Amino acid sequence: MTTATWRPRRARIVPYVLAAVVILSMIALAVVMPAPWSLGDRIGLVAIGLAVAGVLHILARSRVTADDEGLTVVNGLLTHEYEWAELLGITMSEGAPWPTLDLADGSTAPVMGIQASDGERANRALAELAALIHERGEAKNH
Repeated sequence: MTTATWRPRRARIVPYVLAAVVILSMIALAVVMPAPWSLGDRIGLVAIGLAVAGVLHILARSRVTADDEGLTVVNGLLTHEYEWAELLGITMSEGAPWPTLDLADGSTAPVMGIQASDGERANRALAELAALIHERGEAKNH
């Protein structure tokens, strides 16, 4: 099996566009501030813009990757690795923003790498991932 990765489209575009706008705005603001603002104040403005961009990057980095060993789910700062045997299935309830993995231990885990806001693209990704889990996961034994 080759590695397959799913990423949300809109949930990546919006934060990165916002990050660029914030950084450029803070740079412009640092340049046009009146004389009482020192160089340190101006650098601080740009640093705040970079910090905001960093938070937006964390939100945009969500993804899910399938390979021979299992599934890697990146949701913001958290990364979870699951072996195929740990996975029972994946579902996305009506109106849910992202699907949920059903795990063999009875728990569930969000998969923010597939976003309902992507419409048909999300449905395709969900079907592909569900087929992989059915083929390789614990569900094949039931």
